[in-house]
Parts: sequence; structure tokens; C-alpha cells
Amino acid sequence: MKLSRPISWFLLAFGVWSWIIWVTFVKNLWKDASGLAFDDAGNPTAYFWVHLTLAVVSFVLGTVIGVIGLRGLRALRRKS
Repeated sequence: MKLSRPISWFLLAFGVWSWIIWVTFVKNLWKDASGLAFDDAGNPTAYFWVHLTLAVVSFVLGTVIGVIGLRGLRALRRKS
């Protein structure tokens, strides 16, 4: 399967975007003062674990998608 240059750039940008967004989200989740992520004793709540799981899955998917885009760009450069 061959990826076009625009598709490869899109996939790479999506991977980078995922990391930027989810790293920011995890930082905010960790510093949560609303009482959703941590209970009064400072223990993580189900909200915290669900959202941390979402972030980890998004990190993995963003990384995989970004690597596919990067490989597509490298293959196009070798071909030229």
C-alpha cells in the first residue's frame, strides 16, 4: 500500500496533535481540584482511572498513526 504525501503528512500531524492534546489533558487531570479525579482523601476515583485509560489508549494510537505517517513520508523521499 502506498500513501500519498498529503495523507502521510496528515497522519504524522494527527500523531503529534494527539500527544499535545492528551499530555495537556493528563496534566490537568493530575492537578484536578474539582473533586472528580480524586476523593477527599486524595485517592484516585473511577473518573480518574477511566480518563487515564482513555489518554493512554490515545497515546498509543497517536503514536502508531504518527509512525505510519512518518514511514509513508520516508518511503516517498526514498522513491524520489
